[in-house]
Amino acid sequence: MPELVFFSGTMDCGKSTLALQIEHNRSARGLQGMIFTRDDRAGEGKLSSRLGLVTDAVEVADDLDVYAYVVDRLSQGGRVDYVIADEAQFLAPGQIDQLARVVDDLDLDVFAFGITTDFRSKLFPGSQRLVELADRVEVLQVEALCWCGARATHNARTINGEMVVEGAQVVIGDVDHAEDEIGYEVLCRRHHRKRTTSVTAQASTLSPDVLPVA
Repeated sequence: MPELVFFSGTMDCGKSTLALQIEHNRSARGLQGMIFTRDDRAGEGKLSSRLGLVTDAVEVADDLDVYAYVVDRLSQGGRVDYVIADEAQFLAPGQIDQLARVVDDLDLDVFAFGITTDFRSKLFPGSQRLVELADRVEVLQVEALCWCGARATHNARTINGEMVVEGAQVVIGDVDHAEDEIGYEVLCRRHHRKRTTSVTAQASTLSPDVLPVA
C-alpha cells in the first residue's frame, strides 16, 4: 500500500542525501518521480546535499496546491510514480494535508524529509502535521554530533558564534557559514539548554579563571 513517510532528524544528518538516493534508486528502475522543495540552500527550485549532489525540483510557494499540481501533471499525460518533498518543515500544514491526499487518492508513495523542531526546540507547523498524518516516521540513523561528541538532537541558530533564541522561525542559513553571519549548529540537549556553542565553549576554555571576590 502507498505510504506517507516522514524522515526526520537534525540538520547535517543526511536527510537531503537520502532524498537524492531514493530518487536515484527509483529513476534507475525506470520510475519517474516529482520532487518538491522549499528554501533549499542551493537556491530556488533545487534539492541539494552537503555532499555536493543537486537536482531540479518544484519550489513550493505559499499558495501552491501540491495535490492539484500532481493531478495537473497526470492530466496532461505526464507520469508520476512517487513524490519526494524535501525541507518539508517549511510547508504549511494544509500542504501536508495535500501530500496525504496524494497518497490516499492517487495511490502514490510520498517521501517527506524535514527537521522536526526549530532553533527554539519548538515544532515546525509542517513537521507537526507530518507527525500527525504520516503512516511512518523514520528518524535517520546517520547521527549528527554536537561539538562535545554527544549525539546532536537540537538545532541552534547562531550569530557571531553565539546562540540566539529569539527571531523569526524561518531564517535561511546553514551549518557552514562565516562567524559574523546568521548560521546554525547542531547541539546535544544539554548544550542547547545551556546555550553553549562550539565558539562559546572554546572562548570559555581559553578564558582565565576568575577568583571569587568577597
